[in-house]
Amino acid sequence: MAGSIPDFLLDSSSCKSIPLLGFGTAEYPFGASSETMRETFLHAIRLGYRHFDTAALYQSEQYLREAIDEALRLGLIRGRDELFITSKLWCSDAHYDCVLSALQKTLDNLNLEYIDLYLIHWPVSLKPGEKELPVKKEDLLPIDLKSVWEGMENCQKLDLAKSIGVSNFSIKKLQTLLATAKIPPAVNQVEMNPLWQQKSLREFCEDKGIHVTAYSPLGAKGTLWGTNWVMECEVLKEIAYARGKSVAQISLRWVYEQGVSVLVKSFNKERIKENLDIFDWKLSPEELQKISHIPQRKGFPGIEFISDEGPYKTLSELWDGEI
Repeated sequence: MAGSIPDFLLDSSSCKSIPLLGFGTAEYPFGASSETMRETFLHAIRLGYRHFDTAALYQSEQYLREAIDEALRLGLIRGRDELFITSKLWCSDAHYDCVLSALQKTLDNLNLEYIDLYLIHWPVSLKPGEKELPVKKEDLLPIDLKSVWEGMENCQKLDLAKSIGVSNFSIKKLQTLLATAKIPPAVNQVEMNPLWQQKSLREFCEDKGIHVTAYSPLGAKGTLWGTNWVMECEVLKEIAYARGKSVAQISLRWVYEQGVSVLVKSFNKERIKENLDIFDWKLSPEELQKISHIPQRKGFPGIEFISDEGPYKTLSELWDGEI
């Protein structure tokens, strides 16, 4: 089954490819499904998922470690190199002198010598301390992007992260980063689905050689950052009914056809399997045209990071006018 998920070559020097369909491990409240996480991740490996997306914030790293250990023991994978593991630097560690120790903590949680991709979770810094969302407004600080990225570059130079990148970055923030980066970001992981298509951002990233990974492709209903807008979209429902597919499959197939990698999260065994069935069929030009005309609305604007006393006083400042 693993061979049925296409991949994209991220780094020609290391020949490391990112599977274009990955498994998200965030569930809100964080850690709520800790008793079943290990089995869920193991089930996903058994079905063929090889890319797992975690983060210090999610409280899922240790359960992913247990699933990897069990998958190796059972022979579901021959070695760690068959997996692509992404994790993220939380805002409270987005300080130059915290980056390396934060990654080392993640590696300890995962019991791995390296991760394949390490991302700055948000273009935001917080006072060092707890990893939580929502954040305390009084803890918001301006991010020193140049020095934090230098810390990320050190992680790659030490071979603790094979690739480094960012998440939730606007075009302008990517331009700021690229102006001083010695190693350009390999990936920008952003919210993307038929209701938030990110066309301009994707074009910019393609021009700069930055791969885009889509999170919340189904809207992440039931989470702090999610809505039911994607799953309740009438255009997607009509296409799904006509094709004999689920709304989730239509949305995932659309995201995949945009040339990005997509992360999907489910803790339901049937849906985990269903979400893999998007590769042996295509959306028609007419269906793509209908989807292109869906009114756009961002599901998670990140209002938690907006404060009159903080570095971002409006959503326009956080997203540089992109929403």
